[in-house]
Amino acid sequence: MASELPRQSEQFVRQLTESQNRIYGYVYSLLGDHSRSADVVQEVNLVLWRKIGEFDSSRPFLPWAFAIARMQVLAHLRDSKRDRLLLDAELAESLSSQIETASAQFDSMHTALRSCLHELTPKNRELVELRYFRHRSISQVAESSGRSAGAVKVALLRIRQSLADCVRTRAAAEGTR
Repeated sequence: MASELPRQSEQFVRQLTESQNRIYGYVYSLLGDHSRSADVVQEVNLVLWRKIGEFDSSRPFLPWAFAIARMQVLAHLRDSKRDRLLLDAELAESLSSQIETASAQFDSMHTALRSCLHELTPKNRELVELRYFRHRSISQVAESSGRSAGAVKVALLRIRQSLADCVRTRAAAEGTR
């Protein structure tokens, strides 16, 4: 039991850290104000940490975090009721469910894209890696691949189209399961 708590804490911290941008985006989409969103995210992080004992590592982290974030946004709206620029709680609740659905779709598409990237030929995967993961310019990618800039642009366009088709196919297959 003693060795399980540190492992659970480590996994919790890893997932919380990986989810910070998504949690901030979720809160910001409900509040529409960077400063207030940052404050609420800090509160969300505190509540998540306090509830680490309730964290079930066998279940997805993000929906649990979003549920806590939704409660913190609603509490913030309730506490800041006098500010007319804020959304009301009913609208925030409606938006939160739509955002959670979109987030689940994003996760599914991200998983599909990762699989589709592995299906690329090594040359095409290298082009994608250089351009999008290492943030190289078209001319830098062309130079390192021994192609012209025009050829790299055309290749990347075809690769993006292929990846989009692959992701759509996988998403459709996921929807039928």
